[in-house]
Amino acid sequence: MRAVLSFVVLLVVTMVILLGIDAVMLASYMAPMFERHIGDLMLDEIRLGPAAIFYLGYPVGVVLLVGWPAYRAGSAFSALWRGGLLGAIAYGTYEFTNYAIMEAWALEMVLSDVPWGAVLTGFSAWAGVTLTQRILRPGAKSETA
Repeated sequence: MRAVLSFVVLLVVTMVILLGIDAVMLASYMAPMFERHIGDLMLDEIRLGPAAIFYLGYPVGVVLLVGWPAYRAGSAFSALWRGGLLGAIAYGTYEFTNYAIMEAWALEMVLSDVPWGAVLTGFSAWAGVTLTQRILRPGAKSETA
C-alpha cells in the first residue's frame, strides 16, 4: 500500500509541476511563435480532447519510465538526466517529423521546442522525485544533484 501512495504522490507532484511550468511557457513564448509561423494552420479554439490526452498521458509516461525508477533508487539526479533524454526524444519526435513533412514548419520551432521538452521533462521528473522524497521520506538522504 505504501508503494501505491508513493506512486500517486509522485504522479500528482510531477504532473502539477510539468503542467504549471508548460502552461506559462506555452502562453508566453510557444503560442506566439507558432502563430507567427503557422498561424493560418491553427484552430481558433484548441481541441480539448487531444490536449487532455497528451497532458494527462505524458506525465504518466514520465513517472512510469523515469520518475518511479529514480524514486525507488533514491536518485533524483537519475530522474533529471533520464527525464531530459525522454523529453528531447518525445518533443523531438513531434518537431522533427513536422519539420520533415510540413513546408511551413520553421527551424526556429524545432530549435525552441526540442530543448524545451528536454528541460521541462528533466526538471519536472527531478522536482517530482525530490519533492516526493521530502514529503514521504523526511530526513532521508538522497542524491538530488
